[in-house]
Amino acid sequence: MISISVVIITLNEDKNIARCIKAVKNIADEIIVIDSFSTDKTQEICKNYNVKFIQHAFEGYIQQKNWAITQASSKYILSLDADEVLSPELEKSILEVKANWKFDGYYFNRLTNYCGKWIKHCGWYPDRKLRLWDSSKGSWTGVNPHDRYEMQANATTGFLKGDLFHYSYSSIYQHIEQVNKFTEIAAKADFEKGKTAYIIEIIMHPCWKFFRDFIIKAGFIDGYSGYVICKISANAVFIKYVKIRELKRKRR
Repeated sequence: MISISVVIITLNEDKNIARCIKAVKNIADEIIVIDSFSTDKTQEICKNYNVKFIQHAFEGYIQQKNWAITQASSKYILSLDADEVLSPELEKSILEVKANWKFDGYYFNRLTNYCGKWIKHCGWYPDRKLRLWDSSKGSWTGVNPHDRYEMQANATTGFLKGDLFHYSYSSIYQHIEQVNKFTEIAAKADFEKGKTAYIIEIIMHPCWKFFRDFIIKAGFIDGYSGYVICKISANAVFIKYVKIRELKRKRR
């Protein structure tokens, strides 16, 4: 049987961290919390559990998660965000894999709870994630804040039954606030890569985003919540492109 290190990154997660830790206690041989100097009760709560709590300055999601892996004693990593929880079925699947590890990495679906409602459409489900892996076979990559774990070309992957529950936003206000934060990060990252933002893109990309998520990906089935999600997501695309254009204007 292999040993699994559960790695969680945090910043002011006192509303979520206890739930996340409790959900992995049956599968974790080690729980590591990498905290970006929270100012709430995150550290105090972690002291109540058998976790390794480390504070490390945040330089970006990708950088933070790659550094976090280096603090684990096992090469087999389950990487979670503080607002994520294993479903009972996923816990069972991971225990089975722990006793009989066959692949280099494992995918599973993530199901998001939005303001108290589970979202099954809008392009939010099934949100397949690669979160359990042999850390010698890959690394975190992507463009901040949209990180992803990428396995080496010769690595093998499998799929596990069960959902990873994601408690995303407790209010629409929180969603809008996060959009502003993430579009700031994404716009800067895209701008530094040389991306432009033409007027036609500012007009058309948000429209396409809403049409795709609400109509093609059946966001309308999720009712009012689906409409709000699709509308805010489309607006996020608009805001990101406007911010890229603004960065370009300032550089001139």
